[in-house]
Amino acid sequence: MNGSLSVTVDLEDWYHIPSVCSSPFSVYRSVDEFFRTWQGRYDFLSEPTKRVLDILDEFNVSATFFVVADTIKHYPGLVESIADRGHELACHGLSHACKIDPETKKPLMGIDEFEQRTLDAKKMLEKISGEKLIGYRAPNALVSGWMIDSLERMGFKYDSSVSVNSFYNKTDSALRTVSSCPYYPVESELEVGNDRGFIEFPWAYCQHGLKFPASGGPMLRFLGSSFILDGLMQSLKRGHTIFYFHPLDISCVKFPSLGNKRPFYWCIKGKLIEQRIRHILRKLSDVEKVSLRDYPGVTCV
Repeated sequence: MNGSLSVTVDLEDWYHIPSVCSSPFSVYRSVDEFFRTWQGRYDFLSEPTKRVLDILDEFNVSATFFVVADTIKHYPGLVESIADRGHELACHGLSHACKIDPETKKPLMGIDEFEQRTLDAKKMLEKISGEKLIGYRAPNALVSGWMIDSLERMGFKYDSSVSVNSFYNKTDSALRTVSSCPYYPVESELEVGNDRGFIEFPWAYCQHGLKFPASGGPMLRFLGSSFILDGLMQSLKRGHTIFYFHPLDISCVKFPSLGNKRPFYWCIKGKLIEQRIRHILRKLSDVEKVSLRDYPGVTCV
C-alpha cells in the first residue's frame, strides 16, 4: 500500500436522508417543513457523534467532518466540540437538500440559489472553526460539473462526492477517466482534466471484474468490514483514498419509521458497525492518515 487515507465523517441526522427530507421523493419538502410539523424526538445525532470523537482519539486520527450546517442551530455545542478536538470542518450543505435530481441529474435549483445557500452554510461553519472553510461534499453525493465550478468561485478548494462503480452514477458525467485517486476535474464536468485551483477526492472502490463501491457508509453497514477493507487496500495501491461513515451508523437507538422508498435503510447499525469501524482503523493503523485540508497541494491550489 503506497497511498494515504483520509477518514471523513458525514454529520447529519436521520431526518436529513432523502427519504424523509429535501428530495423529489421525500415525505417533507424541506427541513424547515419537517420542524414545523414533526412532534417527536429528532436528535439521534449527539450521542453517537461523541462516541465517534472518542474513537478517533483512540486511533489518533485527525478527520474531516462534512457538516450539514443546520446542525449548528438544532444541536448547540455539537459542531463546536468537533472543532475543539482538532478536526477539520467542511460543508455538507445548508440542510442536506438534493441539488440535482437523483434520476435525471437535472438541477433542482438555480446556480444563484445554490451559491447563496452554500455561502450561508460556509459562513456558519467558519464562525465556529475560526478558519477558512475549503471543503465540500454534496448531500447524497449528488454532484455535477456546474456545482464544481460554483464551488471554486466561492473559494472552496476541494470536493469529495464522486463514487466510481459499475452499479450507479450520482453525477452528470460518465466518469470514464476517473479512478479512486485525487484529480483536477475538467471545467463544467467531472472527468479528469489539467491543473486548476480545485481538487476532486473520489471514494474508494474494489474491482473484481466489476467495480464495487467500497468507501464506507451504507456499504459498511450492509456488506461488512472485510469488503470495505478490500476496497480501501486496493485503492491505497492506486494512491490516496477516502474512508467515510456517519455517526448515525453506530447509533443504538431505533429511529422513527418514517420515510419513502428506503424501508430497510437503517436495519443494520449500532455496536456492530462501531466494531467494524474500529477493525478497519486497527487494520490500517500503519497507513498515513491526513485530513483533506492537509493533503499535499490542497491549500495552495
